[in-house]
Amino acid sequence: MALIYDSHAHYDSGAFDEDRDSLLASLKEKGVCAAVNCGSDIPSSIKSLELAKKYDFIYAACGVHPHEADEAPEGWLSEVKKLCGEEKCVAVGEIGLDYHYDFSPRDIQLKFFEEQVILANELSLPVIVHDREAHEDTMNILRKHKPKGVVHCFSGSAELAKEVLRLGMYIGLGGAATFKNARKPLEVAAIVPDDRLLIETDCPYMTPVPFRGQRNDSSFIPYSAAVIASVRNVSADEILDITRRNANALFRTEL
Repeated sequence: MALIYDSHAHYDSGAFDEDRDSLLASLKEKGVCAAVNCGSDIPSSIKSLELAKKYDFIYAACGVHPHEADEAPEGWLSEVKKLCGEEKCVAVGEIGLDYHYDFSPRDIQLKFFEEQVILANELSLPVIVHDREAHEDTMNILRKHKPKGVVHCFSGSAELAKEVLRLGMYIGLGGAATFKNARKPLEVAAIVPDDRLLIETDCPYMTPVPFRGQRNDSSFIPYSAAVIASVRNVSADEILDITRRNANALFRTEL
């Protein structure tokens, strides 16, 4: 089995509180060479960096998720900038827009997203973008500022994916590609060029079939890779190999 590079994880989640250290210690034996742990607010970004300092194969992304934007403290952007200056921070994220839940007012979501995209460009860091039912506004900001980065857990159409690709960004796919009604993710998986595909867990969420309903972790990625490989007429190992190379290129790691 090729080495696994999980481009999007949340090991700071409370779902891992009971066995986090033992689980993370076991992942290398299961073929995981790297995971990017994504913050969703200031405390989780700090936790992401703590994990990255403790485990050599963990990297951090720091940022404020749209769900958390309305509760962010004064001076939040300066704090994100400070955290992003840490050595093992490889991206600004997870940031973006979520019009499905609307936990934060949309004007606040837009403000936070755009300010963090601008920050990422200033710091020469990629962005990790969350886009749920907010495709038009997400694309407007990406077109305006043209950041490096990835639209993670991509949920749009193949046509939308092509527009993201024209901006030079990456497409992140994972467990959703294995779900019963996964028409869009599989159509996207079939058209993304080899050099623009990333694979992820979004753990503890988005667990692939046949483990759906259980807590997700990076060791389950081969199941997603196998389904993605099937629509590209290649092997799962090839998917793991190209996504590892692509993650290395985007996050400037060497694994």
